[in-house]
Amino acid sequence: MKVLATVAEALAQSRAKLPRVVVPTMGALHKAHLELIRVARNYAGRDGEVAVSIFVNPLQFEPGSDYERYPRPDRQDEELCRNADVNLLFRPSPAEMYADDRSVFVEETSLSNTLEGKSRPGHFRGVCTVVAKLFNILAPDAAVFGEKDFQQLVIIRRMVRDLNFKIDIVGVPTVRENDGLACSSRNQYLNVEERKQATALRRALLAAADRTKAGEESAKTIVDLARKTIGQASLARIDYVDLVDAKNLLPIEVVRPNSLLALAVFFGQTRLIDNILVG
Repeated sequence: MKVLATVAEALAQSRAKLPRVVVPTMGALHKAHLELIRVARNYAGRDGEVAVSIFVNPLQFEPGSDYERYPRPDRQDEELCRNADVNLLFRPSPAEMYADDRSVFVEETSLSNTLEGKSRPGHFRGVCTVVAKLFNILAPDAAVFGEKDFQQLVIIRRMVRDLNFKIDIVGVPTVRENDGLACSSRNQYLNVEERKQATALRRALLAAADRTKAGEESAKTIVDLARKTIGQASLARIDYVDLVDAKNLLPIEVVRPNSLLALAVFFGQTRLIDNILVG
């Protein structure tokens, strides 16, 4: 495995192996990242190339967020990538990725107005900007993203379409812990009691999905049920619970095929997200 720290090094890499599949991450890798890498390897084949990027992107962290304390276990991440048969590990510094006088950004203006975009203004401008840069630097044939960050996946697909990137975007179902909590690098922030109560998120999503299967069509009823279930966890503080169209991410009033129930909830200072398709 080659470890690259500069844009120049990454641009200089020959494309002897095809296809190249990239897995963009912010590090603190766990079993969900391993699943993304596994899917990338399957797509690339044995003769292809899997590239993992690790970059804690300052542009997607709003003021007062956890950018400074975001976990950065560099040695552990590198070892995990080596053991997972990764060919390239691109691990640049912020100074390497962004000029001090940077003035050009990539911004999506429709899909990013709800859910995470509403709660975290500017977040997706940071995501789109860094992902576009990674695509230009690493020149992949495909890129793999997890469905836990469903809105991010939809926005990246839109960016690829609208900016004519010749890159396949591969979505991977959410990987979960044994108790149902979605895998996340931020889970390690949770104390014992917060971690125990955080399982309410998955219970809420499943309860809502079961209600729709039973014939409930009212979005308000479904959202209220999810909120009530989360509310049984005394430490939970809801940011949002919304039912939206999974294609355009706009709120809906009646459950229909391809509806997405998405939520964001704080446990202490830790903000967790999750979602489920219903309808």
